[in-house]
Amino acid sequence: MRALPRRLPTQRTLLRLLFCLLLATLFSPASLHAAPTPGPVLSTEQEQRADKLAHGLRCLVCQNQTLAESNAPLALDMRKLIHNQLADGKTDTEIMRFFEDRYGDFVRYDPPFKPITWLLWVGPFALLAVGFLVLVRTLKRRAGVRAPLTADERARAARFLDSGS
Repeated sequence: MRALPRRLPTQRTLLRLLFCLLLATLFSPASLHAAPTPGPVLSTEQEQRADKLAHGLRCLVCQNQTLAESNAPLALDMRKLIHNQLADGKTDTEIMRFFEDRYGDFVRYDPPFKPITWLLWVGPFALLAVGFLVLVRTLKRRAGVRAPLTADERARAARFLDSGS
């Protein structure tokens, strides 16, 4: 039997493929997201308060970024909540309390000093102190372990010192 020759893609096939790629790009999940709806208009003082609050709250998705730094969808929603609450006339304390009640103390970038967070605040210093105590104890033990020289060792040391080298 004879092998069939391979056909090269025609222009029509390439155009179909290009059209399918264009449709897939247009209707991908990323392109179907609606544009963010603008929040309420805030005064410059309220904008500064919103920025300060966004820098004081942690992004729950990124966890090592503030809300102001994060582009995660949850961070955008949380910033929108801040703006809405500021437009409603709430104070910074009320807004922080709202987020703490909803997400816990972890949402704050600087958690408060209370019994549940004592280990978080005191733990590193306690570990440093324990490490320092272990180091001092080990060094004292090593210094006290030296045995006195024997008579043979003393004679050898005396000869060494008398010879000058």
